[in-house]
Amino acid sequence: MRLAWRGYFTRAGKRSAWILGILFVGMFFMGVPMGLGLRHAQMPIEAVTIVIADAAVAVIFTLMLSQTLAAATEALYARADLDLLFSSPIAPRKVLTVRFAAVATMAFSTFAILATPFLLPIAVLGHPAWLAVYLVMFALALAASAAGLSLAMGLFHLIGPRRTRAVAQVMAALIGAAFFLVSQSRNLLGAEQTKGLAGLIARAAQGQVTTPPLADWPLRAMLGQPLPLLVVVVIGAGLFLAATNWIGRRFAADAAAASGAGQPRQKTAKRAGAFANGVFAVTLRKELRLLFRDIPLLSQVLFRVLYMLPLVFVLLRSAGRMNTFALPAGVGAVTFLAGQVAASLTWITFSAEDVPELIALAPASMTQVWRAKLVAGLLPLAGLLILPVLALIVMAPRAGLVALVCWPASALASGLINQWRQRPAKRSDFRRRASASWLTGFAQLGLGALIAWAAGMAAAPSLWALAGAVVLLIFAGIFLGLLRRNEAEIRAGLMVAAT
Repeated sequence: MRLAWRGYFTRAGKRSAWILGILFVGMFFMGVPMGLGLRHAQMPIEAVTIVIADAAVAVIFTLMLSQTLAAATEALYARADLDLLFSSPIAPRKVLTVRFAAVATMAFSTFAILATPFLLPIAVLGHPAWLAVYLVMFALALAASAAGLSLAMGLFHLIGPRRTRAVAQVMAALIGAAFFLVSQSRNLLGAEQTKGLAGLIARAAQGQVTTPPLADWPLRAMLGQPLPLLVVVVIGAGLFLAATNWIGRRFAADAAAASGAGQPRQKTAKRAGAFANGVFAVTLRKELRLLFRDIPLLSQVLFRVLYMLPLVFVLLRSAGRMNTFALPAGVGAVTFLAGQVAASLTWITFSAEDVPELIALAPASMTQVWRAKLVAGLLPLAGLLILPVLALIVMAPRAGLVALVCWPASALASGLINQWRQRPAKRSDFRRRASASWLTGFAQLGLGALIAWAAGMAAAPSLWALAGAVVLLIFAGIFLGLLRRNEAEIRAGLMVAAT
């Protein structure tokens, strides 16, 4: 737990910790009026509240499972201390149980901190039994920890230690966004093929839904009813103990195999291919190869891609129906997310450098090197968006032309900011976004919002909106120009970052 909290505060920094503290206090003052308003109210146990409670449990469990699966992979591959622990007079089962008890506690802490500003005032001012929500969340964390550990070990034995790390990282991203993708199934597949969660809640509110037996037990457990609460806690703790006892016997051997998974395998000699001509071609090939080789790092970008793709499908459906509101909103939303995905990719290509001084001393034009890194970061995004842009141009020409201009503009702006504000660090340290400066993140968010707003206005069927979009793009250009650095200034910034 101490290592986990130390790592969190190292990533977040003192400024982020202060911001989170202020936000927590502000949320607490929002929770006090809620507690006063609900102190005499009783939670009805009916179809609509049961459906909402079960959906909340599903969301929390999937997010916790994403977190615990990533932690299970880290326990096997990244910590590099298991051989020391297993050489000590401690049973591997105890090592496993303690480590994953800490994983479950950290997963619980994330959601408990978010819930406390609202839950604690409500409990203190009128509903102390609602503190049982904490027990339900901890039971979910134990169950998610057991599931994440079992899933990691299952992958380990199914596909081997070398592939498990990459697959588990991708699966963690997919699971983390699973509920969002399910909730968008109505938009992706159409209203005729799926009814969606919102429709289910609406029908439940009208009394048109009959819940299955025991579906109300999660809600009853959160309200503090003894038997449902006991059953939920016992199930969570039982799954955790069963998983750690079952896997603990093989954990030492699996960890030893995982520690050797990073060693390069002996490969048969292959005929060398032709060497790329020129600094730009060499750097571009090198950056693309490193980008797609580092699956754990690339999986961080997968989160944003998973949130962007459903919006692209919704946008194309709106274009087919010529929806005058959803079409501009969709163009703007995808514009913003394109900038964010480009920010992550170009941040990797520019700043994930183990030996930046080697590149700085190379007999090559740094402008060409940086241009190649920029293109390498933008190419994967271009591959994702080229077909949607072409389809949008055919289905809704005005919106398609706006997307053709604004989507690349948003991505290019984020990439240029990363070029001008590089902060090189080892690739092994690049799991955390906090390596980038707060100014870079703020500038990319602000510019992305400006360009997205302009894109939405330009896609609307109004000349006044188009004029407003032009003004916003001019402001965005001025903002980007203020952030620009020349080569000498970039080099000076790299020297400051190095010291």
